[in-house]
Amino acid sequence: MTELIIFDADGVLVDSEIIALTVLARAASEEGAAIGVDEAIRSFRGLNMADCVREIERRLGREVRSTFVADLRRATALAFDAELKPVEGIHAALAKIAVPSCVASNGPMSKLTHTLGLAKLLDRFEGRIFSAYEVGSWKPDPGLFLHAAQTLGVPPSRCLVVEDSLSGVRAAKAAGMRVLGFTGGDPRLERELRTICEDVLDRMSDRPVLL
Repeated sequence: MTELIIFDADGVLVDSEIIALTVLARAASEEGAAIGVDEAIRSFRGLNMADCVREIERRLGREVRSTFVADLRRATALAFDAELKPVEGIHAALAKIAVPSCVASNGPMSKLTHTLGLAKLLDRFEGRIFSAYEVGSWKPDPGLFLHAAQTLGVPPSRCLVVEDSLSGVRAAKAAGMRVLGFTGGDPRLERELRTICEDVLDRMSDRPVLL
C-alpha cells in the first residue's frame, strides 16, 4: 500500500527540464565547451549542479570562471519567468490523489519555491518540499528520499517515487522505494526509463497508474 508519493520537481511537476538544459548548453558553449541542447539533455538530465560543472570543466580542461554558476542560475531563473509551465495535467492529477505527497529535488530550495510558485503548485506542497542542498545528499544517493520519508513518518517500502531521470530512479531503488518513471511522452526518455523501471507513466492524465 502506498502511504506517500514523492515527486521529483523538474520534468515531473514543472516543465523546466528542457528550459534549464537549454540555458546550460548555451552557457557551457559560451564558456568554451561546445555542447548542444540534445547532448545536454542526454548528459546532464537529473544531475546536480556540481556534477554538471565538473563535466564542463573536464571538457574545457580548466575551471569555469568564478561567476559561472551564479550567472547560470540567474539566466535560468529569467528563462523560467518567461517560459515555465506546470507539467501538462499535473493539477488535475494531484487533485484526484488522496495519498499524501511531497517534493524531493536535487535543486536548491530557492529554485524549488520559484518554479513551484510559477506553476501555482507551491501551496500544494508547502511544508513538504525537500531539497538535496538542505540534506547534503544528492541523487543518485538515496539520502534525500530517505530523509523525506523519515520526516513524514512513512517507511520506505510504503513510498512511491515519481521520477524522470536515471539518477532519480537509482536513488529511489537504493532507498528501497517503489519507483514510477515519468516520460512526459518523450519516446527517447521512455526507452531509457524502461530499462530500469518496472512501471512507466507517459502522461499525468494516466493518473490511476500512480496508485
